[in-house]
Amino acid sequence: MASESTAKTDTSVTEHLHELVLNSSDVEDFLTELAQVSARNLSEPGDEMLCAITLQRQRKAATIASSSQEAKSLGRLEHRFTKTPGLLASIDQETVHAPDLAEDGRWPDYATAVVAQGIRSVAALPFRLEGETKAALLLYSRRAHRFEGRLLKFAEDFVSQTSLALRLAVRFAHYSETAANLRATLESRTVIDMAVGIIMAQNRCSQQDAFGILRAASSTRNTKLHDVAAAVVNALGQGPARTHYDG
Repeated sequence: MASESTAKTDTSVTEHLHELVLNSSDVEDFLTELAQVSARNLSEPGDEMLCAITLQRQRKAATIASSSQEAKSLGRLEHRFTKTPGLLASIDQETVHAPDLAEDGRWPDYATAVVAQGIRSVAALPFRLEGETKAALLLYSRRAHRFEGRLLKFAEDFVSQTSLALRLAVRFAHYSETAANLRATLESRTVIDMAVGIIMAQNRCSQQDAFGILRAASSTRNTKLHDVAAAVVNALGQGPARTHYDG
């Protein structure tokens, strides 16, 4: 029960999530587990809470995690409409509560779609993240007026406690993606440098002239410079280039 869940130490949940940050292969894995942890902590016996999390990072497609397939279907509705509780909560950084969607006129199209899936009440709670990254925890119930009083306050406290873990997960994901992009850039540069060296040897020309030949071939074939360079290297039998970058 949610009231009993409060008896669980904040430390136990926080430690679990921090350990999860370190063990998750990517931010989506972490979000999925966070949605499931949220559902376990906020549900009551015989009254399952459906939980979804939406995450929007700059220049990244929106990520949707959920505690179940039904919750995932509901979470996807957040991106089918221009006005939704989750979007409003993320932008305003305030809890958005719809006690009874059947009588709520703020998001008529969204409400109609959610009610059609048997949901009557929704609560959207924003995570406190960094920069332009936005995320919200969405709670769904088949009962009207489900998220009120002590339960809503407990949900807000829970999101506050888990925001740090989500910030860490997003930060780690950013560093991982940056390292991967750097590695790809270095490998691409290595292939080009090798191809330029091959052309210099074969044509007895300068580095500048060799690069010009490579670039002209790229333009003529309408092919990426990296791909033309890779073809030159592979044609010599040296195979794919590798760098010594271990980021």
